Amino acid sequence: MAANRIPRVPVREQDPKVRAHNFEEVCYGYNKEEAMLEASRCLHCKNPRCVASCPVGVKIPDFIELVAAGDFAGAAAKIAEDSSLPAVCGRVCPQETQCEGSCVLGVKFEPVSIGKLERFVADWTFAQGEKAVEAPKCGGKKVAIIGSGPAGLACAYDLAKMGYDVTIFEALHKAGGVLEYGIPEFRLPKEKVLKRELQDVIAAGVKIETDVIIGRTVTIDTLMDQEGFEAVFVGTGAGLPKFMGIPGENFNGVFSANEFLTRNNLMKAFRDDYRTPIHAGQKVCVVGGGNVAMDAARTALRLGAETTIVYRRTEVELPARKEEVHHAKEEGIDFQMLTNPVEIMGDEKGWVRALKCVRMELGEPDESGRRSPVVIPGSEFEIPTETVIMALGTSPNPLIARTTPGVESNKRGCLVADEAGATTRPGVFAGGDAVTGAATVILAMGAGRKAAAAIDEYLKNK
Repeated sequence: MAANRIPRVPVREQDPKVRAHNFEEVCYGYNKEEAMLEASRCLHCKNPRCVASCPVGVKIPDFIELVAAGDFAGAAAKIAEDSSLPAVCGRVCPQETQCEGSCVLGVKFEPVSIGKLERFVADWTFAQGEKAVEAPKCGGKKVAIIGSGPAGLACAYDLAKMGYDVTIFEALHKAGGVLEYGIPEFRLPKEKVLKRELQDVIAAGVKIETDVIIGRTVTIDTLMDQEGFEAVFVGTGAGLPKFMGIPGENFNGVFSANEFLTRNNLMKAFRDDYRTPIHAGQKVCVVGGGNVAMDAARTALRLGAETTIVYRRTEVELPARKEEVHHAKEEGIDFQMLTNPVEIMGDEKGWVRALKCVRMELGEPDESGRRSPVVIPGSEFEIPTETVIMALGTSPNPLIARTTPGVESNKRGCLVADEAGATTRPGVFAGGDAVTGAATVILAMGAGRKAAAAIDEYLKNK
């Protein structure tokens, strides 16, 4: 049968009614037979658009060909040439707008399920106890990586493979950055997936030091002038939450999505054997429409709350992945579209009791081309709730720019860096959300890889 005649192999998932009450992974992934069948659908284009659309440049047709042949170890080695986090990327990357969105097969049929195949290869490697990359011999030049999120890990991994002496400094007590504190267990299992991929990065020769706040515990100047680091990469992400500035945001029961998810994911608030609970109550409203909003809403649901997502545009404009929206709806989350909060109502004890909103309609397009929402006069109404979670995006922490002479930031608080990641101070590079503002895991990894190449060039010519 021709590859384009084989239907896309579906992925097995937990039943929505069951998974809405647990934090176990939603998607089960492919088994060997399913993966090989799906891999056989690839057309092996002469000019693979999927590779050009992958921010880290994974050689997609090559690894898929190896999967189709049953050479899973070979496929893992091929992916490892370009990606340090295949099990993570296979789960959380927006493939539909990147590699799969560019798949030629998707023009007339369904694209190859590239993300699920990448996940299968990584999971198979874990199950076999294989290592895709062995630790190289360490060179004499030391490079510091600030932040152990996707940008920092990708940069560190590439530099370690080049033979540099690489140390990651992480502010929190666990490595992983947003992968650890931001993405829920039901999308990215920490012990099963993240911990193992971190071990692979360490196996490549990377050292990780936690509980080190650069700008407080130690400065970049100290690292470079006293501790012998010849280059520094800043991959601190964007962890500073945004609020709407509406009345009532100081009531008890109002959270940023960043805090809510961090306390649940990093501090294990969802587990009874941890003394780190978080308030959710019986009704929760999540304001926003991105992937973080979906994560917060689905987490609140699993904590036992009746959950509503409030978004000021229509479902067509939702920035979240379609898969995440689909899963949220399957699990019973209510979507209040064309709705915008104007006030958080509280009781006499200072706790949230309702979210006052107005109905919207779409007007003329704004500067970005999106149709601007306009308030419908007289449309105010209240949604009873005990908790309001603001998922409105984040911006970089200004600490690095404030404590590092010569490193500039722009008016949005993002570090100023060129396309290769070089900042305004020689020897200091940056990438990912710290430069662009909040974006995706894979884009941050792509920035980390570019910076690694630039650091290598800089140190060779120093």
